[in-house]
Amino acid sequence: MASSSFQPLQGMSDISAPDVAIWQMIEERAREIFARYRFQEIRTPILEKTKLFTHSLGDTTDVVTKEMYSLEDRGGRKLSLRPEGTAGAVRCIASGAEETVNARVYYMGPMFRCERPQAGRKRQFHQIGVEAAGAPNPRADAEVIALQLHLLSAWGLDGAKIRLNTIGLPEDRAAVLEGLREAIRPRLSELPEDAQQRFETNVLRLLDSKDEAVKKLIADAPPVIEFMSADSRAYLETVVETLKSLKIDVEIDPTLVRGLDYYVHTVWEVVHGGLGAQNALSGGGRYRIQIGNKTIDGVGFAMGVERMIAALEANGITAEQFAPKPAIFIVSLGEEALKENMLLAQILRQRGIACEMELTNRKVKAQMKRANKTGAQQVIIRGDTELEKGIFVLKNMEEGTQREVELPELMELL
Repeated sequence: MASSSFQPLQGMSDISAPDVAIWQMIEERAREIFARYRFQEIRTPILEKTKLFTHSLGDTTDVVTKEMYSLEDRGGRKLSLRPEGTAGAVRCIASGAEETVNARVYYMGPMFRCERPQAGRKRQFHQIGVEAAGAPNPRADAEVIALQLHLLSAWGLDGAKIRLNTIGLPEDRAAVLEGLREAIRPRLSELPEDAQQRFETNVLRLLDSKDEAVKKLIADAPPVIEFMSADSRAYLETVVETLKSLKIDVEIDPTLVRGLDYYVHTVWEVVHGGLGAQNALSGGGRYRIQIGNKTIDGVGFAMGVERMIAALEANGITAEQFAPKPAIFIVSLGEEALKENMLLAQILRQRGIACEMELTNRKVKAQMKRANKTGAQQVIIRGDTELEKGIFVLKNMEEGTQREVELPELMELL
């Protein structure tokens, strides 16, 4: 059978040692920080009803129209692999009791989008995100941004920057869309065909276009906040003032929008120079989502783990720094010693000491070679002679020294 038969699907990856060590660090530290802010973990299904995403994200978004993995089951139900985490998290919140109106939750796990694999983008990718349900409150938005930066700091990532904007309230949307279209319409013919189509279907998406012709035109247009109500402008000002009081600097970027229909008020993006031209590390914002007969207001963010790891590596933080190394390796000389050493290994593990041993009666040289390969700091050697004397030979691999010890001293040393 060809070796390619054992490879993952294009755009999807196995994650194993030693690389998995940095994933574990990211997840462990995230759980610690989330607990400080009183966020609780939820684990939602990977497969959901397609209408959850089409209704929440918007029928015209790229995620829905181009990128979702969708299928129909035997019962004729239309299902999709989750392309992002917010819709499922909000569905979970909406399905709970009344006290979940102010739920504070976080999630970790794989998401799926059928897009062309490229640097920093995979078809199965992983996100860590939070959702804080509650009525619109600029201080709540600022708190979640502060949490996000705290998380980056806990992972050891310095140099990240916050780009901030507002897309106002739904009541502002008509004025914003009309104002933007009026500003662009006289020069619409200067835009490429796909941009002209987006002008009709989702004109806000032109704001973050990478096309130079579009960027030039948008630079000459008024910022969208000029078309919004005084309340929406004041909301953004309070977010910025609160962040300043928390010693957090932000950059107002009038071209920043989020591509999903559920966003209102504050939107932001975290960027980092270590990612190159595609420097967006993660995004967040306030949203309003209708789930059945419930409307859930909230604010949250999602961070791509793969992109986070790329940024960490650019800062010199690698998986090898977090790879666990067995503290103890046990070498057995003979069958009787092998039997007794299995019992010793179990006692050590139950007392919180990491250890490893060869489970076949191999030559000492082969066992020591494996002990060295695992990076063991100490090696315990036992054969028939040691069993008879009731002693253990403890070798320090770094110093190359060894000595005989009895069980009480061994346990104290370890």
